[in-house]
Amino acid sequence: MVKKSDEVLATGRRKCAVARVRMTPGTGKIVVNGKEMAEYFPSESLCGYVMQVLKVSETEGKLDIAANIDGGGVAGQAGALRYGVARALVKMDENLRAVLKANGMMTRDARVKERKKPGQPGARRRFQFSKR
Repeated sequence: MVKKSDEVLATGRRKCAVARVRMTPGTGKIVVNGKEMAEYFPSESLCGYVMQVLKVSETEGKLDIAANIDGGGVAGQAGALRYGVARALVKMDENLRAVLKANGMMTRDARVKERKKPGQPGARRRFQFSKR
């Protein structure tokens, strides 16, 4: 049985997605919303995007990660999971902050969809202009 003190909780956000990450020492098993990560994110590039954090911090295969992700699309969810895992690693070991920050993994990506404005069909698109 894992003691509660070994467990680290963190939250990651990207676009509209929110990932609640629970990290414990283990064998490297990653479970997202009750499924294996490879099953949840069918694209290998998204799995690699999440695994970057573990490779950079040299903790691959040493931690079990369980995450619940809500909202957004698959790319936003992968970004939220990546940020949540990075924050959890820093909570576990403060010395990893410099390495993760240097690789741009400790920055919240604030880019979100721009809102639609009135008098236009989209955020930036204008209705066709007719002189006559």
